[in-house]
Amino acid sequence: QVQLVESGGGLVQAGGSLRLSCTASGRTFSSYAMGWFRQAPGKEREFVAAISWSGGLTSYTDSVKGRFTISRINAKNTVYLQMNSLKPEDTAIYYCAQGRTAWGTKAAASFGSWGQGTQVTVSS
Repeated sequence: QVQLVESGGGLVQAGGSLRLSCTASGRTFSSYAMGWFRQAPGKEREFVAAISWSGGLTSYTDSVKGRFTISRINAKNTVYLQMNSLKPEDTAIYYCAQGRTAWGTKAAASFGSWGQGTQVTVSS
């Protein structure tokens, strides 16, 4: 079992930046893909970005391409989400998740462990 703890959320004006971090403990971090999902009020949880076990492969939802960057440092058991040019529609709770394999689909079912989430609010 892995424990995931997110940090770095907050309130930012449109056009600003935030960096989310997610630190894992309790399970081999470097063997599994990691992902970020988000859930806005009244909406379903949606995929944001994912990174393979080595960091060599990444995937993004279309709405964040060119603005968000996912990265990981396996020696620190940490995955990051750098968010630039933030928009009010990026407002959501952001969740870190660990994949069931080294790389997989964007489906939430491909991720077996989840953090508690961190709130990101972008004001206009």
